[in-house]
Amino acid sequence: MTTPHVVVVMGVAGTGKTTIGPLLADRLGVPYAEADDFHPEANIAKMSAGTPLTDEDRRPWLDAIGAWAHGRAGLGGVVSCSALKRAYRDRLRAAAPDVVFVHLTGDRKLIEDRMAHRQGHFMPTALLDSQFATLQPLQADETGVAVDVVGTPEEITERAVTALDGLAR
Repeated sequence: MTTPHVVVVMGVAGTGKTTIGPLLADRLGVPYAEADDFHPEANIAKMSAGTPLTDEDRRPWLDAIGAWAHGRAGLGGVVSCSALKRAYRDRLRAAAPDVVFVHLTGDRKLIEDRMAHRQGHFMPTALLDSQFATLQPLQADETGVAVDVVGTPEEITERAVTALDGLAR
C-alpha cells in the first residue's frame, strides 16, 4: 500500500488481533490502537460475565473506533476490532470511508486452543460460539483481505503485509 490507510484488523476472539495489530502497525510505520480500550466498562463487565454484547452495546464502541480511524485519515494507523458483521464494518466506513480490513481467519479448534491458553483477557472461551455465529466474512465489495492465522505472529504479519500490498496494485 503506497498511501497511509487505516487498517482494521478484524476477526473473532482469539484470532490474534491484539498480537498481529501492533506487529502490522510496526511494519507499516503507523500507530496502533487496541479496540478493547474503546469499550465502555459496562461492555467489559458483560463479556467478563459470559454475556455476548448486543448491537446496541456495540454502537458507542464502534463509534469511538470510527472516530479514531477518522482522525488518522491520510496519516495511517492500525486498529484491532472484531468487526464481525457487515453492519459494524459499514458503521466504521461511515466514519472513516478509506479504512481497509485485514480479516484474520482460522480453524475453530486452533482459535479455541489459543483462547484457552491466554491469560488476563476478559473474553471467555464460552463466547467463541456466539462470535462464529455472528461472523459475516468480508464481501467482494469491501476493501480488505483475509489472512489465515496458522503460523507464528511474524508469519501471519508477513502474509498480511503481502496481501495489503496486493490491494494497491
